Amino acid sequence: MGFFEALAIMVSSALVFAAPLIFTAIGGVFSERSGVINIGLEGLMVMGAFVGIVFNLTFADTFGSMTPWISMLAAMVLSAIFALVHAVASISFRADQVVSGVAINFLALGVGLFLTREFYDRGQTDIISQPFYTWDVPLLSDIPILGRMFFENYPSTYLAIAVALIGWFVLFKTSFGLRLRAVGEHPMAADTNGIKVYRMRYIAVMISGAMGGLGGAAYALTVAQAFSQATIVGQGFMSLAAVIFGKWHPLGALGAAIFFGFAQAISINGASWPLLSNIPQVFLLILPYVLTILALAGFIGRAEAPKSLGEPYIKGSR
Repeated sequence: MGFFEALAIMVSSALVFAAPLIFTAIGGVFSERSGVINIGLEGLMVMGAFVGIVFNLTFADTFGSMTPWISMLAAMVLSAIFALVHAVASISFRADQVVSGVAINFLALGVGLFLTREFYDRGQTDIISQPFYTWDVPLLSDIPILGRMFFENYPSTYLAIAVALIGWFVLFKTSFGLRLRAVGEHPMAADTNGIKVYRMRYIAVMISGAMGGLGGAAYALTVAQAFSQATIVGQGFMSLAAVIFGKWHPLGALGAAIFFGFAQAISINGASWPLLSNIPQVFLLILPYVLTILALAGFIGRAEAPKSLGEPYIKGSR
């Protein structure tokens, strides 16, 4: 395998693994920009993966080639509803947001595995028959080297990049985004100016739920193609790291997610790359998690979070 061919495979794989992280990280940006910490991104991805796979297996004969798209939509809806548990606990009941998020992670995995055993009598679902397939962008995919790198990929990859750009536009170019950021920076001042703090935070947490579900479904329908305990293993925490590493900015989160996606691609395909073929497999497998820790350890002190992040707001307090 030549160097450029190996590089093209590595970059293409990095974008595949980055797409679920991008979706989830964008959701995390919206939640945390509103002032609500969402440690539960991992659980939301688990729920999205579970719903996406089960819906796909159930309705593959009904919807045919449209099944993966509708499965992603179902995962978004169910995960947004599931995120309401975190919203009610942390916003209305003013529970500790970190504890609530951790509970979401445990609850999602428990519910997913319990229902999997109920539906399929074992700890793993069947392999789906209607996954996403790679799509070649006309003309651009014919470009030597670059075409293989960037324009022969899954539809979810292109959608993830588009969602990041839309997220940036909504957050920084619309009145909704301005209100949401105001709620996260100074909720008391926002409340004084007529912005409904609770409503904005509920909407933001539900957006993070929908995006987390979309990320989990995207991973399950492209990479895993089944659901089990090992389908989502740390991707939600990588997405949370991408939120922080990207300075709570959609485009920053996009870049950080691609970075972590590249680390995942190395861990999976690195053994076939000539430069990495002699490195023990165990070191490649732990690479994404080590890079996540190193990135945060070296960066988190310089990242400025929204000023009211993690602080509950009491209506009418002045």
